[in-house]
Amino acid sequence: MEAAITIAGEALQELVRNILSAHGVPFPKAALVAEALIAANRRGVDSHGVLLLPFYLEQLRCGNMDAQAEGHVVSESGSCLVYDGNHGIGHSTAAACCDHAVRLAQAFGMGLAIARNSCHFGAAAFWAQRISGRGMLGMAFTNASASVPPWQGREGRIGTNPICMSLPSCGPGGWLLDMATTTVAKNRLYKAEACGEATIPAGWAMDASGVPTQDLRTALSGLLMPLGGYKGSGLGMMVEILCGVLSGGAMTTQLGGLHSTAHRMYTSHCFLAIDISRLMPLEEFQSRMEFLIGTVKSSKPAQGFEEVLVAGDPEWRAEERRTREGIPLDAGVWSRLSALAGECGVPLPRSSPA
Repeated sequence: MEAAITIAGEALQELVRNILSAHGVPFPKAALVAEALIAANRRGVDSHGVLLLPFYLEQLRCGNMDAQAEGHVVSESGSCLVYDGNHGIGHSTAAACCDHAVRLAQAFGMGLAIARNSCHFGAAAFWAQRISGRGMLGMAFTNASASVPPWQGREGRIGTNPICMSLPSCGPGGWLLDMATTTVAKNRLYKAEACGEATIPAGWAMDASGVPTQDLRTALSGLLMPLGGYKGSGLGMMVEILCGVLSGGAMTTQLGGLHSTAHRMYTSHCFLAIDISRLMPLEEFQSRMEFLIGTVKSSKPAQGFEEVLVAGDPEWRAEERRTREGIPLDAGVWSRLSALAGECGVPLPRSSPA
């Protein structure tokens, strides 16, 4: 396989922004999407980084996602708000909802903003961090296309439906949970495909009959594995309730998907902001979190491990390294980006072999 390349995050972000702009995406939205994608790459979550750009462009080309559309508030009552994304770019809808959630939390102590008729919004962590960056506890959820069977089922009924919670800074690294309710997000399969891999680890996916498989092609046309069996199935349905049911939007098999152009995505999101200062001084909360994290990490490592990690540790370390050294891209991903840039006359930035 062709060698991978390494590129500075700022240069990669500019490239993605320029490609989106060349496809008619207004500059502020193009900049937001580029920022979110490169943030995922910096954190080492490459499945939700620039790998997604070709899929976004395809959704724009076929009209499933409208770059010009603006969302609007459907209803607001106390600390609760419903938002309609009007099939616009999911990142724009998510940004508006996060800001509404923070505004409501400032007024009421907690703010809940739920969106319907949106599109894929990238990595959930980016949005929970947008809230926690304002000194609040931030949570983000989204439903997705029905690629996961219910426990003991063999047909897709629930999406990967991630759960994410981010806290204001509480020492080096901090704590940030961002997890699909499946063993892995579906984009991990597409990343494996872009890298030319033929197999995947056991426990990731099943074939169309519900039989576990490690063959990538079979998995792509099959089903994803719920996280922890019936527990993951329950968590996935919980997210569906928070997003699809409460928003009044599409649910389960009514959704389209990022990797299909058959019809619009109709994605729903849920964002929660909690004003910690209503409960205790922020400094006290951060001190208590440092104690909690330190206590958990003080456990002696199990055999075969060198240290105990908490949610977010691998990503913080990847972000520090990639910010300093640049973002490595697999040859397949770089090839696709280069082709997209060439199609719209966007110059490629300087890169180096990984």
